[in-house]
Amino acid sequence: MADQKRDYYEVLGLKKGASEDEIKKAFRKAAKENHPDLHPGDKDAEARFKEINEAYEVLSDADKRAKYDQYGHAAFDPSFGAGAGGGFSGFGGFDGFGDLGDIFESFFGGGGGSRRSQNAPRKGESIRVAAELTFEEAAFGCKKEIPISRIEDCADCHGTGCAAGTTAEVCPDCGGTGQVRRQTRTAFGVMQTTAACDKCRGTGKIIHSPCPTCKGKGAVRRNKTVSVTIPAGIDDGQTISIHGQGHKGTNGGSAGDLLVTVRVLPHPYFERDEFSVIYRLTIGMVQAALGADVEVPTLDGKVKYHIPEGTQSGTVFRLRGKGIQRLNSIGRGDQFVTVTVQTPTNLNSEQKEILRELGESLGGGLSEDSKAKRAKRKKK
Repeated sequence: MADQKRDYYEVLGLKKGASEDEIKKAFRKAAKENHPDLHPGDKDAEARFKEINEAYEVLSDADKRAKYDQYGHAAFDPSFGAGAGGGFSGFGGFDGFGDLGDIFESFFGGGGGSRRSQNAPRKGESIRVAAELTFEEAAFGCKKEIPISRIEDCADCHGTGCAAGTTAEVCPDCGGTGQVRRQTRTAFGVMQTTAACDKCRGTGKIIHSPCPTCKGKGAVRRNKTVSVTIPAGIDDGQTISIHGQGHKGTNGGSAGDLLVTVRVLPHPYFERDEFSVIYRLTIGMVQAALGADVEVPTLDGKVKYHIPEGTQSGTVFRLRGKGIQRLNSIGRGDQFVTVTVQTPTNLNSEQKEILRELGESLGGGLSEDSKAKRAKRKKK
């Protein structure tokens, strides 16, 4: 049930009113910390990861977020708004000025009743789906087989809705327009209204022998798999539009589009900043002091890099051209390597003494207490 779900803002550790950038950063952090691959023994990791993705899918979409902020989880409950008499049908019922326009038009007979005729050509609805990509798939591009459920023309009747060997009759009441005019005498005079034809239910035609496959609707729902090319450099939350792959149109209207929103899974050690790759390299104290040749992982594999002597923690090195492909362009960003110098722990007494001597030789000096302890050890 919707009321059993945690608040989406709470899931991502955000407050209501958070910016798009804050939402994206919170998602990346939460997804990385709770990725199932990083918690192989945690049975709840997958559930947490799914919850995080669900929260981000809503909060990263302006329309869905607005509905969620107003109605909470109930906004996405199919039964929401189906109250007594079906007076309110969720978010698809009353569309504001569009419906008001129809009311005034039908009441005063404006425009000849043709503006919103039910048998006018209409474009089909778009299909929205999400596709999960790995960090590398988003960086280099790939092909994804996307399963969808789509409304298409019935193959048996070719969209006519009529059984084989039969045709539809033009409605005699509306003459095929799907609408009829009525006159009503009121205190203000005779008012002319336009309404859907009762005989043909606004379709403009009457089917006497419906197609047994689609029951006269002319359309059926089919499950399909669409091959989608994901361009290199796409980022989390961006949407690809595939023209004409949505639901079929009506009355000769064009098909809708397929809208694929990308969800990029977090990488175990890479981070992304636009077209740059961020990597954090940990080296030892000796390597930092004396310099060293190290191997640095990149999207293209490991590369050798020389750490100059005297490198400090927090130093950033650039690997040019090792970042993300620029979307719909040429060239790649860079990879930035941030160095962290690791301080040794659990040293034995001999190692500590060596460090003390090194510190003294470097002019670091010793405290009076340390000098006393050192003299005591030498006497022994």
